[in-house]
Amino acid sequence: MERHALRAAVGARRRRKRVARGHGGRGHKTAGRGTKGQKSRSGGGVPAWFEGGQTPFVRRLPHRRGFSNARFRVVYDPVNVSDLQRTFAAGDTVTAADMVARGLARSTQVKVLGDGELTHQLTVQAPKFSQAARAKIEAAGGSVREG
Repeated sequence: MERHALRAAVGARRRRKRVARGHGGRGHKTAGRGTKGQKSRSGGGVPAWFEGGQTPFVRRLPHRRGFSNARFRVVYDPVNVSDLQRTFAAGDTVTAADMVARGLARSTQVKVLGDGELTHQLTVQAPKFSQAARAKIEAAGGSVREG
């Protein structure tokens, strides 16, 4: 089909209603706008966000209060000790890249958390560890390297 051959479906486009063109036509005088008031005038009406004189929502919100470090903050993907137990074999050296490759995290910014149990020895290298995770890994005979 060519672009010049495209047409709207029958009945999809409707001619605009011409109103207020004298007493002979439909919709003369007030032309369906009712009588008087702001919405009956030409150019009249209220913006979509107008709340009838009540303090608008935008003005009720606090303006730039507090501090946001959003631009520089580092968001860590949580990986639990139970995930390491299930995914890696005894004696493995586990890095953040390995966790991403196995689908435990989305980025290499990983924090290992202490939920679950670890029964076999692992050497884990990650940017961050919780105290509980560090204790469980070392109790199982493994070692922890940050960085």
